[in-house]
Amino acid sequence: MIKISDLRNRDVINVVDGKRLGVICDLDLDLENGRITALIVPGASRIFSMFGGNRDFVIPWENIVKIGVDTILVDLPGPIYRNR
Repeated sequence: MIKISDLRNRDVINVVDGKRLGVICDLDLDLENGRITALIVPGASRIFSMFGGNRDFVIPWENIVKIGVDTILVDLPGPIYRNR
């Protein structure tokens, strides 16, 4: 079993391109079924963005390849964003 607090310290790596996406800042939960539906990783600040907001990466649970000791490998062919 793994604790949510343990997930927050692990690097998230995209196996598609080998890039480090960051570390988990939040989770999306399905409270009705008691399941995690997505991991949220903060995106880069958009200082000069048109809307002035930051966007986070949303990684659906089904895109997680492996949860390791130090890293979480994900298969994310294209970015999925959510505005903060």
